Amino acid sequence: MIHLCLATAPEESAAELARALVTERLAACVNIVPGVRSIYRWEGAVEESAEVLLLAKTTPEQREALEARLRELHPYECPELLVLDVRSGIEEYLGWVAASTGPEQPDGSSP
Repeated sequence: MIHLCLATAPEESAAELARALVTERLAACVNIVPGVRSIYRWEGAVEESAEVLLLAKTTPEQREALEARLRELHPYECPELLVLDVRSGIEEYLGWVAASTGPEQPDGSSP
């Protein structure tokens, strides 16, 4: 199983967030989907923001570390993070996600 993590962010910080999550092996891949317009309630007022949607693929073992790093890097006081369990997909892709996250081995491979 893998996790699909959905988060929104301002466009100007999205690439930095995505690159950090992938570089640090917390996510195998992060898609940045532009053109999200969010309307939400915050501190008693209805707000509206232009954002992008981040779709990060990770493993259950890396999910907590991904959340911690997202909180650390994200410019919002309360960043969005929704985690969906992906129970099936192309086996080679699911294996690639698992191999691309977590600790790297001395020979450059993954466990």
